[in-house]
Amino acid sequence: MLSKSLVIFIGVGLIAGFVFGVYLINVKSTSQLTYVEGSSISVVTEKSDFKKGEDIKIRIVNSGTTPLIFSDSSYGLRITGLSGILMYTPISTQVISNLEPGDDVEFLWDQIKNDGDSALEGLYKISAKGMDTEQNTVEKSTTITIWK
Repeated sequence: MLSKSLVIFIGVGLIAGFVFGVYLINVKSTSQLTYVEGSSISVVTEKSDFKKGEDIKIRIVNSGTTPLIFSDSSYGLRITGLSGILMYTPISTQVISNLEPGDDVEFLWDQIKNDGDSALEGLYKISAKGMDTEQNTVEKSTTITIWK
């Protein structure tokens, strides 16, 4: 017969595994590019799992039917940890940038943070933020994993 504490530990482990699995399914969404009617932006990477030190190609795509406006040449690109701490933003000039429907712009991140240190293993959120012609904020993000 199994002890009462062993049954409790197994039950808690099963429940925790299920909850964590559901959380990861929501966080690690693989459908990055969807075209829609109206204002929309998409952040696309060639894959979701990267080796430490590997260059990460990031495409920001206007996946809507209206032009998008950005306040600088970085197109609102930000890379943060899942806790929200800013890790990287590209160096940019303060010029108004436009992205027409269907157009995209590409960035390359060498996994070096703004402070000059290398990014550690873990989950990172890549997001882009702009405005449509009616001054509505348009934002999208994707999550990637950096492995050893």
